[in-house]
Amino acid sequence: MARTGRPRGFDKDQTLTLALELFWSRGYGATSVQDLVDALAVERGSLYGTFGDKRRFYLNAVRLYWDVYERRLIAALDTAPLLPALREILTHPARLDEFISDVGEPHGCLVGNTTAELVPHDSEATEVVARSYRRFTDIVTDALRRAQATGEVTDNAHPEAQAQLLLYIVHGLSLVSRAGLDRTAALAAIDTAIDALRA
Repeated sequence: MARTGRPRGFDKDQTLTLALELFWSRGYGATSVQDLVDALAVERGSLYGTFGDKRRFYLNAVRLYWDVYERRLIAALDTAPLLPALREILTHPARLDEFISDVGEPHGCLVGNTTAELVPHDSEATEVVARSYRRFTDIVTDALRRAQATGEVTDNAHPEAQAQLLLYIVHGLSLVSRAGLDRTAALAAIDTAIDALRA
């Protein structure tokens, strides 16, 4: 019997979330439209009609990924003391095996993966990831500035430069994690970076 797929009223948000997890575990290029159809139990026509082609679907998933990440980043860093919360953010790529879903284990940061796979030849993907990186540094800069004012974080460097360095650390770690990661070494490197921020 032929599969009929989901009814026209399928949950768009839930479908996009499942697609995000699939893209995150396999990557853009390695995820076919048929993979999406099979994993999401949605007919091709419904996918195209709701989300557009695979590239458009993928970029919407990346935007969703960042929206969720940004909300969690802001909430996590709106605490005192800051450094333990910041360490938790930085260690996320080293703990990706904790986030395995029904469609697979995530690899790296989806924004970082998009940078490696689609940037710079895709201008829209480039804009999406560049905005994400700017938002990360803006949010972390604000948090570091507040922590400097309370004396928790050293004022030997500008918070903007500190935030930029943390961006390089978290996304570098994310890319390295795709090839396998020595978790102990990664956590030691993060602790070194955190210690350098202490007043």
